[in-house]
Amino acid sequence: RPSPGSTTTPTMASSNATEGSAALQDELDALNAKITKQGSRVRELKKASSTNVDEISSAVNALKLLKLDAESLRVKKEALDPTAQFNRKVFDEMILRKMFIVPSFEIHGGVKGLFDLGPPACAVKASMVDVWRKHFVLAESMLEMECTCLTPEVVLKTSGHVDRFTDLMVKDPEGDRECFRADKLLEDAIEELIEANPDMPTSEKEEHMRVQIQADAFSPAELDEQLLKYGCKAPSGQPYGPSFPFNLMFKTSIGPEGTAVGFLRPETAQGLFVNFRRLLDANAQKMPFAAAQIGLGFRNEIAPRSGLLRVREFCMGEIEHFVNPEDKSHPKFASIASKELVLFGREDQLGSGKTKTITVGEAVSSGLVNNETLAYFMARTQLFMEKIGMDSSRLRYRQHLTTEMAHYATDCWDLEIHSSYGWVECVGHADRACYDLHVHGKATKTPMLATLKLDEPREIEVAKLKFDRKSLGKSFKANQRVVASALEALAENWSDFEPIATALETEGKTTVDGFEITKEMVTWKKTSKMVHEIKFTPSVIEPSFGMGRILYSLLEHCFYQRDADEQRCVMRFKPAVAPQKCAVLPISSGVEVNAVVDEIAAELMESDLATRVDKSTAALGRRYARADEVGVPFAVTVDFVTLTDGTVTLRDRDSMAQIRLPKADVARVVFDFVHGRFTWEEATAKYPVVQVKED
Repeated sequence: RPSPGSTTTPTMASSNATEGSAALQDELDALNAKITKQGSRVRELKKASSTNVDEISSAVNALKLLKLDAESLRVKKEALDPTAQFNRKVFDEMILRKMFIVPSFEIHGGVKGLFDLGPPACAVKASMVDVWRKHFVLAESMLEMECTCLTPEVVLKTSGHVDRFTDLMVKDPEGDRECFRADKLLEDAIEELIEANPDMPTSEKEEHMRVQIQADAFSPAELDEQLLKYGCKAPSGQPYGPSFPFNLMFKTSIGPEGTAVGFLRPETAQGLFVNFRRLLDANAQKMPFAAAQIGLGFRNEIAPRSGLLRVREFCMGEIEHFVNPEDKSHPKFASIASKELVLFGREDQLGSGKTKTITVGEAVSSGLVNNETLAYFMARTQLFMEKIGMDSSRLRYRQHLTTEMAHYATDCWDLEIHSSYGWVECVGHADRACYDLHVHGKATKTPMLATLKLDEPREIEVAKLKFDRKSLGKSFKANQRVVASALEALAENWSDFEPIATALETEGKTTVDGFEITKEMVTWKKTSKMVHEIKFTPSVIEPSFGMGRILYSLLEHCFYQRDADEQRCVMRFKPAVAPQKCAVLPISSGVEVNAVVDEIAAELMESDLATRVDKSTAALGRRYARADEVGVPFAVTVDFVTLTDGTVTLRDRDSMAQIRLPKADVARVVFDFVHGRFTWEEATAKYPVVQVKED
């Protein structure tokens, strides 16, 4: 309570709260940097087989303490500004009530990780995908494909998905034989044991924590032993069954015989990679070029959660931009070089914990972003997000740490969107180098090559080979041609063949494509030759969009409560993605009024504008509110004045302002609003503004 004579005002209190919030944010940023650094250290320690278990335990404990401190700071920061908190309860209730998103098979109890999009969300998603296709596929002259969702095992074995998507699982031996992730059960059991025994001796506690830390590294037999040791019981009360590998892909059989194993694709990209040669032909052998695909992906998530953020069936939009690995410039880079992005580089993640807002041109010239093509697509993604109505202040690009990146990747940046669930990865931007085309080409013995035509002949260093056919035939029999072809392909460039030559000279043997080559099988001579073209395996720059995550984030970003009233919810969709573009409402139920309503609605729909007609007897203000809840940006009201002079009112959702205009202008004006050719400010300057009470 202020002391007598205090001059503290609400404005001053608000200013103090803002300053306090900013100070806490600085502390939180610094703490998050420490968490990132410590998390990276933990990953490195776990990867190193020589690391002491006590060292890992100490590192994990330090990470947990940092996370607790960060959560405490976050709670303090939110308490300073309660209005900034997102009312998820009201949001979730409205999303379900207006049927944006509903649980699949709800009347049968539903299935975790599966959701149905209702009419509003279905329309928003369709509009969002339409904008995505125009913004990327059409504007960038991409080659679009629609590949099958069913994928043969050999394709995903080659890409690494069959081996990479595996966790150890256990089953309840009775009842419905429910499955559980084994390492998580063990971790939770140890956590509960420690929490239930606060007086446990330190040495005993540390021993339990050592086991907990190694949970994801145990073999099936070791994990089974630990689950029994800690008394882990299934819901039926019985011990769990034996651990077994569980692949996160949905497995199926192709054909009635059941002998051809297939999977529902976990991503759409593989269909584009295996079609590379045909796509190159379709593009008249010109490089660089991009292929795109939008469709469903499937992952049998063990613990689906967070609504549309982690589901088992999801829509993806993926672009594969094929480029010469020696030239990753982009012809249209200058058009976006001045675009500013919020970047969270790995050095900042491990250092200050703060993001940087810099232009795309600066990011590339400073080396923060590896190349022009990667940066170009990052900028284009930002523009797409702004176009569909995402809050740009809640977007950032986070660079993968070196401990997160695949061994073959050159640089990776995730577009993260902030929602009530925190920062969520929604679009990945990866320079995947030549990995994908290389592995598919190697597995199928198909050259995945593009050609660079040289303006002038160029001298290059090559290796001239001479094979001992007798030795090759004796060792490789039917595969001798395969081995010879692999060596000849490497010999086309001395820099590729040099490591082979060095190994043969120093060790007398080496391995090429899985075949062991000895020094007796081949001799070589370094030489040079003039070439008019150079063949290369293209690198791939891949933007990968999680459409479900983007849709959910858009719903949160567009939601607000008018005057903080829980009964007046509004979805602030941009007209381009709104599920319906205009509502048409009669002031009364009279026949003449309704005839005009039908006339205007027909004109709007003839212009391909989704239209909402509400002839109910509810008060006009209530009907406006209904349209606001599903994000309809404009509403036409046909009143008694319409019957005398042919004019109607047009309401803007966000300002609630209204103008009066001839009914003949409505379809054209709304069409221009939706396509960004006309603004509300321009409309209020052209047509008279009218005052209408909505109560």
